[in-house]
Amino acid sequence: MGFMNASCSFTRLRVIDPIPAGFWQSVPAKLKQFALRDIDSTTDERAFGWVSFDDMLDPGWHSAPPEKGEYLAFSLRLDTRRIPPAVFKKHFTIAQREEMARLRDMGKTYIARERKNELKDQVKARLLRHFLPIPAEFNVVWNTTAQTIYFASTQTKMIDLFREHFTLTFDLRLEPLTPYQLAAGMLGEADIKALDKLEATVF
Repeated sequence: MGFMNASCSFTRLRVIDPIPAGFWQSVPAKLKQFALRDIDSTTDERAFGWVSFDDMLDPGWHSAPPEKGEYLAFSLRLDTRRIPPAVFKKHFTIAQREEMARLRDMGKTYIARERKNELKDQVKARLLRHFLPIPAEFNVVWNTTAQTIYFASTQTKMIDLFREHFTLTFDLRLEPLTPYQLAAGMLGEADIKALDKLEATVF
């Protein structure tokens, strides 16, 4: 679910590195450089990259620019191609039976482990051509004044993927905004020391 839906779960992060001079002018080019590369016509199992916030089918920002006032809005799209386990099991079993019939003609009684692994790879490669990747979109809203970022996911693996791709793209590191960090940002130094002495309460 994205920010345009009636409800949305999200993670808040902040940029912890200083923004270099001339950085904001380079953002559109960086987004395009690390945009999603379509894998519909390949057998790749996964692809991810930036796409337009306004249209997840637009990795070139033809529909709308990422700049929205003092915000930047774009999306991380993840395309995953999956073979249903039951389908793979069926075709792998067929491949093993065909291989076993061939080996019996040669006087052999079993399939070597290395050959089984080869058969698995062959079946997987053949089946991948028949399944289109499933797209998933995760919105990103970047407050360029406060250097706060809202990422439309609370999944640990997706947050890790987002942080890695963000750093690769912009050469800036991110850290999650925890309740402690949010409180520390609103308090003075004396109050932060008191905050450190608080103990967790079980309700």
